[in-house]
Amino acid sequence: MPDLATLIDTLLPQTQCTQCGYPDCRRYAEAVARNEADINQCPPGGDAGVAQLAQLLGREPKPLNPANGVYRPPAVAVIIEETCIGCARCLKPCPVDAIVGASKFMHTVIAEQCTGCELCIPVCPVDCIVMAPVAALPDPDLSRRRHEFHLLRVERDKDEREAALEAGEAAAMRKNG
Repeated sequence: MPDLATLIDTLLPQTQCTQCGYPDCRRYAEAVARNEADINQCPPGGDAGVAQLAQLLGREPKPLNPANGVYRPPAVAVIIEETCIGCARCLKPCPVDAIVGASKFMHTVIAEQCTGCELCIPVCPVDCIVMAPVAALPDPDLSRRRHEFHLLRVERDKDEREAALEAGEAAAMRKNG
């Protein structure tokens, strides 16, 4: 049987938006399981999500905490191509790697993978990212797996940068004797 945090995590929308005050849905689920966070801190889940968490935990439902944001219907990021300058700043904050592109080239959002977290919007220096309504966000299990892969990729990239730096420093020391 899954632990309580895993059960809670399966009820969350997996937007990885951080509005709950935690870096991702799993960390929020763990905090709720430890009674360190309340059940009403997930705006993307809305009142329906709060009700599901309340039922799972045997608690009374409560309104969404406005301090964490308000519920909004599902939407995904769209990059206005004519305005995009290819700065690549939107790539890093995307928790599911739904934005593709390269530096100095126009970027695009893979709408079927976008969780609507809006984390890409504040980093865009030319305001070329807008939210477009959709019928539904991606399957939460798919979004969870994409986020887990994102975390692994970020860690791997960090390890590779550190190894390259260490190799460069060792080569410089050998050269300088």
